[in-house]
Amino acid sequence: MIGLISATAAGAAARDRLAAAWPTRARVYDGSVGDAVRRAFAECDQVVCFLATGAVVRLVAPLLSDKASDPGVVCVDEGGRFAVSLVGGHGGGANELAREVGELLGAEPVVTTATDAVGIPGLDTFGFPVEGDVAGVSRAMLDGEPIALEADFQWPLPALPSNIGSPALEAVPSRPAQRDERYRIFLTDRVLEPADHEVALRPPSLVVGVGASKGAPVDEVLGLVQDALRDAGLSAKSVAEFATVDAKAGEPGIVGAAERLGVPVVTYGAEELAGVEVPNPSEAPLAAVGTPSVAEAAALAGGGELLVPKRKSVRADGQPAMATCAVVRRVARGRLAVVGLGPGARDLLTPRAKAELRRASVLVGLDQYVDQIRDLLRPGTRVLESGLGAEEERARTAVAEARRGQAVALIGSGDAGVYAMASPALAEASDDIDVVGVPGVTAALAAAAILGAPLGHDHVSISLSDLHTPWEVIERRVRAAAEADIVVTFYNPRSRGRDWQLPKALAILGEHREPTTPVGVVRNASRPDESSRLTSLSGLDPATVDMMTVVTVGNTATREIAGRMVTPRGYRWQEEAK
Repeated sequence: MIGLISATAAGAAARDRLAAAWPTRARVYDGSVGDAVRRAFAECDQVVCFLATGAVVRLVAPLLSDKASDPGVVCVDEGGRFAVSLVGGHGGGANELAREVGELLGAEPVVTTATDAVGIPGLDTFGFPVEGDVAGVSRAMLDGEPIALEADFQWPLPALPSNIGSPALEAVPSRPAQRDERYRIFLTDRVLEPADHEVALRPPSLVVGVGASKGAPVDEVLGLVQDALRDAGLSAKSVAEFATVDAKAGEPGIVGAAERLGVPVVTYGAEELAGVEVPNPSEAPLAAVGTPSVAEAAALAGGGELLVPKRKSVRADGQPAMATCAVVRRVARGRLAVVGLGPGARDLLTPRAKAELRRASVLVGLDQYVDQIRDLLRPGTRVLESGLGAEEERARTAVAEARRGQAVALIGSGDAGVYAMASPALAEASDDIDVVGVPGVTAALAAAAILGAPLGHDHVSISLSDLHTPWEVIERRVRAAAEADIVVTFYNPRSRGRDWQLPKALAILGEHREPTTPVGVVRNASRPDESSRLTSLSGLDPATVDMMTVVTVGNTATREIAGRMVTPRGYRWQEEAK
């Protein structure tokens, strides 16, 4: 929950704008400012104060306890010009909240966290716990000091600065006898007490399979899991989830233990678990829930390495055990984000796309598209760029990098799923990596916004390039659109080596539409050299069109109104108003 606090009418107006934008996320705190701040600080995850920075400093200073648990605080000035991340920039999410407040209010976000200021990811922004000398290692990152990265296993990380070495995939020792004074980052799920100049990153790599008899106490389940982790030298901070059989989804002992560790409970059907090969099957769970293994099978259901075989709880009263557990290190899954960059204008690049570009450690794309967003990448991002015609190679490269456990962004113009990179990439990928699609503003939509409202009714996009699609197929689709009286947007309408397809397509449409049918022509939509014009089906000269152009042909209802291309939606009230 986000607490909102103001002291003046101007502040209240801006506060209410945020409250309206976040109806389920925000709560307004009224009354005296001091009391409001104290209550919000105690009850909320984040706080936005519409007060002078000095006043907020004095109010929150006595309330500060621990940067890991204090809420993030953002301060907005009375004029709504600046949104200042004041407390908890990383741990409390204040940096991101300041950016979000700035977006909503038109304010300039002010973020002074050193790593953010120079575009380096903070150690506490990776999305999992970090222990040790965070301040010292962060300072070394900023100062360019050499830092070793030692990893138990591959795990997707954001781009890291060049002074951090590539991960050495080797078992991290629990405590070596001597270490030099070089800074170190350990990526591990094993118990490790970092020394000075060292930090340990705790990725969510462990899955704990749990079985329990009906009525098993929470303390028995939790104690079993904690003992199993401790005896194996594993950190509870790397536990990602509990896993069990569907029949035990609501078992209070399992649910309560998971809540105490702050992890979710994932369940599988008995039939699915019965198909998982385990080292220690048993007749008891087979008779009770229909699978010869619960703890081991549930832990292994998602794949991985069995670190702790099934073990049973030990009860102080000597009664039979009521809980079992097993621990698996799951396979690190690489991440492929297929990102649409929009038509070219920076302000049409979505916030989600920007976030994915910042998250990536590897970027794959067409060289001219990479140039558009190179300044948004974090220092250390590995860029793999190639020229026109290498689409399949880029798709294979992006998937291969993700399979190596990298966080990859594969970029394309417009929307990545429309005549772009999503299709070849997903055809190459399988279920061994995570894939995220990030939508973008397409060329058709950008052109339509410039022309007016040509897509107000049913419409279709057709590429006239026969490089991958036979012309016979393209022609059949154009005829179908013509006969159905659908507005048509042509992509890839004409090139120097392919100049007859557009005239042919226009002729097919002309068999079903009047010569005066409006046609919109937009070149380089949203870019500095954008140009557009409105003509007609008979007036369009195909020689004026190239590959950077989008051609939109109206249907029989499309009209030119005040110099704009409009296709009526066909609402009843529009008909009645005629």
